[in-house]
Amino acid sequence: MRFKDKAVLVTGGASGIGLASVKAFAEEGANVMFSDISEENGRKALKLMKEAGYDVLFIKGDVSSEKDVINMIGETVSHFGKLDVIFNNAGIFIKGKIHEVSIDEWERTISINLKSVFLGSKYAICQMRKQGGGVIVNNSSCAGIVGDIDAASYCASKGGVALLTKSIAIDYATENIRANAICCGEIDTQMTVYEAGVYGKPLDKYKNEMAKYHPMNRIGKPEEVARAVLFLASDDASFITGTLLSVDGGLTAM
Repeated sequence: MRFKDKAVLVTGGASGIGLASVKAFAEEGANVMFSDISEENGRKALKLMKEAGYDVLFIKGDVSSEKDVINMIGETVSHFGKLDVIFNNAGIFIKGKIHEVSIDEWERTISINLKSVFLGSKYAICQMRKQGGGVIVNNSSCAGIVGDIDAASYCASKGGVALLTKSIAIDYATENIRANAICCGEIDTQMTVYEAGVYGKPLDKYKNEMAKYHPMNRIGKPEEVARAVLFLASDDASFITGTLLSVDGGLTAM
């Protein structure tokens, strides 16, 4: 029980990597609050967790809104008395080369993928400094390390997350605050379903095509990413900060 009595906030926790992480933290004894922009999806996820025996909490919120992020963190502290871990997970994907991406699409991607990590980290750190420390885990991407095709705004946002994570790690290393990021390859989530749709391909065909980019010849599972998140958030990683951990089946090793 690595997280017994720890207070954890997971953004974008109603599905995919977020939901898998909520479950994994709860299984290891954490008090978990998770957020999502969709009230409906959040309530469905909460019901699933409760039925499975996990006493977690849900709060609706937009991670690109300063007011909402302050509220998410405030409610977490109000319920649990502290904030030990924040997993800045929420994100979106918008397809397009740079000349194809509209200003609105660019701003939406940067706002949800990068501004959200700035806000979540900023206000988490304000709380963590008061209590003597904490851990930040951010969801970057392999596309934030090596780039990708038809994903200009996504790559820019995730590259920003990667270097913001390193900056945070350096700035707060002496204050018992660690910051690391996961950099995933293709993971079998609703985002994969969305990507298959925008590329106009049947889901099974798209998954098979994506598998070929990974030396392990498959795409990842949300539970596999969650285990990496928990490792970085745990005391097992007590001397690890400023690291970009690839969870990608070998994709970035090529």
